[in-house]
Amino acid sequence: MKCFRSIISNAYRTQSNMSYLALIVVIVSIVLFSYSCSPKLSVDSQANTATNTQKQLEAANIEDNITNSYARLAAQRADVCPKLLQKDMNSNDIERVAEVMVNDYCDYFLYLNTGQRLDVNVDNRQIEALLIVPTLHNFANGEYKVTSYDKHVIRLAYNGATYKPKHLSYDVAITVTD
Repeated sequence: MKCFRSIISNAYRTQSNMSYLALIVVIVSIVLFSYSCSPKLSVDSQANTATNTQKQLEAANIEDNITNSYARLAAQRADVCPKLLQKDMNSNDIERVAEVMVNDYCDYFLYLNTGQRLDVNVDNRQIEALLIVPTLHNFANGEYKVTSYDKHVIRLAYNGATYKPKHLSYDVAITVTD
């Protein structure tokens, strides 16, 4: 009878060991499967991410160049906005006479150096002059001192009490002093 018990206990131990071994195989398989499915950044993925970032920067630069090219051409016409303006070497004033506002606002682009001062005067009280890029400044509060070399966007916007005429004519004087 002892012999039979030892055979049964050996069989039980063997079955227990097999169950234990099967459990270990299942756990290792799950771990390996989840590891193989987990996203990891390889050197190629990091290079692709850097390339994509570089492409996005290039696309933004190209878009800005296209906008500036369009604005440079628009500066030659009174009724097209936005406009890219450049200061003459001999003068601090940029005067635009008989400009026509077709939409609710017109933007003027300027590239200014650090330390320069910018002031905008419009002959029509229904037009509000604001600096919107790189910071917000209302020229009704006085001139703006440039803090960094950057693209500066001046927005002239209709701010009247009545409906804006279809074509609003105005004169604008932009003063840039060193």
